[in-house]
Amino acid sequence: MHNNTCRKVWIPDNEEVWQSAEITKSYRTGDRVLHLLLEDGTELNYPVDPAPLPPLRNPDILVGENDLTALSYLHEPAVLHNLKVRFVESKLIYTYSGIILVAMNPYKQLPIYGDAIIHAYSGQNMGDMDPHIFAVAEEAYKQMARNNRNQSVIVSGESGAGKTVSARYAMRYFATVSKSNSNVHVEDKVLASNPITEAVGNAKTTRNDNSSRFGKYTEISFDQRHQITGANMRTYLLEKSRVVFQSENERNYHIFYQLCASALQPEFKHLKLGHAEEFNYTRMGGNTVIEGVDDRADMMETQKTFTLLGLKEDFQMDVFKILAAILHLGNVNVYFSSLKLEDKHLNIFCELLDLDNDKVAQWLCHRKIITTSETVIKPMTKLQALNARDALAKKIYSHLFDFIVERINKALHFSGKQHTFIGVLDIYGFETFDVNSFEQFCINYANEKLQQQFNLHVFKLEQEEYMKENIPWTLIDFYDNQPVIDLIEAKMGILELLDEECLLPQGTDENWLQKLYNNYINKNPFFQKPKMSNTSFIIQHFADKVEYKSEGFLEKNRDTVYEVLIDILRNSKVSKFIMANYSTRDTKILVEYE
Repeated sequence: MHNNTCRKVWIPDNEEVWQSAEITKSYRTGDRVLHLLLEDGTELNYPVDPAPLPPLRNPDILVGENDLTALSYLHEPAVLHNLKVRFVESKLIYTYSGIILVAMNPYKQLPIYGDAIIHAYSGQNMGDMDPHIFAVAEEAYKQMARNNRNQSVIVSGESGAGKTVSARYAMRYFATVSKSNSNVHVEDKVLASNPITEAVGNAKTTRNDNSSRFGKYTEISFDQRHQITGANMRTYLLEKSRVVFQSENERNYHIFYQLCASALQPEFKHLKLGHAEEFNYTRMGGNTVIEGVDDRADMMETQKTFTLLGLKEDFQMDVFKILAAILHLGNVNVYFSSLKLEDKHLNIFCELLDLDNDKVAQWLCHRKIITTSETVIKPMTKLQALNARDALAKKIYSHLFDFIVERINKALHFSGKQHTFIGVLDIYGFETFDVNSFEQFCINYANEKLQQQFNLHVFKLEQEEYMKENIPWTLIDFYDNQPVIDLIEAKMGILELLDEECLLPQGTDENWLQKLYNNYINKNPFFQKPKMSNTSFIIQHFADKVEYKSEGFLEKNRDTVYEVLIDILRNSKVSKFIMANYSTRDTKILVEYE
């Protein structure tokens, strides 16, 4: 039996992921193969028993649709092909999928974000205009203004997908369409927070030259006339370990390189800095320069935005002093249980923070152990002393980061009652590198939670819409990633076992990993042990399988700083920057008892 209508399908391909093929002979139930003709003319007998039938291809007339929900067949190859056609052939980076906007990262500036385009989208309905980030922002603004209901724009995606830029454009849209006639320039101040947080919270990774290494939720406040009255920022999960370690071809936070690039400027001479390649904390990745980025010019932009927010030069200079001190601390040479008091970088570190050289030298290499009858001073090994130095650097930086965010929030707080708000969430995306550690584990766990919210929200909303309009509708049993979340956070989950191991005086990464193996191998389908490794574990996340190296998990989770070093910092003349809101809740202060 022959069928004259040609049907096309998608079959998996190792290089192209999916490739198109034409069915040359009608398929009958029970057939073991499907007779296919590939686009290069190759004939293929494709096995379909017991394998499933391949997904059908959409008719050509539908390919390139600006809304994926208009496609007859909506599956992975159909979505990828439609996005590819729009991006490659039509140079269009935006596509709708119902209430979701899918954005491709073009990795270049496009002329589609000017004020004229903002005004073109203002007041329009989402479906009436070409897909655009401004259409989503307009929808949020309109819903807020029309219904007096708070809104949120969630920007999610893998690392390097362009989330930070998208969040920036959404904020610019709100600032432009809600401009007030006052001279306060609230909108400019709200937008000015971005360059500063990116300078201190973004860095080059192997995936992205401007990767956010923290999560940021910005709540933009509006009055009853729907004009911006201020904003407030909350930050999450700053990647502190980057301050003291970067993988190959990665950089530390941008601000360090901006500062080093400005080292010869008269106002920075007293910081005694030099090229970024001269400092341990900025040269580890092997390349201190980003192609197309002028760190010196970016430094001027950072200073300008500090000033725009009302953060004066003396405040800025204190920030730069602390940043320079961190770089000098990273160059302090540690010997077995001693530091040389004449160490140049130790002296500059103490001079910049106004600390006692002798005390810092002693307590970077010794620890205090309290017994029932006495207090013993015990020398550290070289490795322990290096870890103590790095822990101090991370602690100083994370508190400086929090203090800067706090001061930005003060600058963005204006008198007047908040009537409504729009929140913009920009949290760093799902990550998998050649080597994945505690940081990637935390990031991917956060993304699992975000994905769950996303699924529940989107599917629930769409299905409620269909029910409201009495459209015949079969409820979709959508993918639920709760089992993976349980593996991580439930009782006797990965995090609980990690916390337990951290409490043990002799706790080690190896012992913790063995407990994971004992608890989950062959018992949890989302957990695996790599065939060739006894030091790693694999989690099947919603986006991909990720192999995590267990080394360093305990140390990073403990996040310990010796109490005596904290006491020394309290006496610094810039202690308000690095001890602001200091509490034992956000770190573990180590006082050793025997």
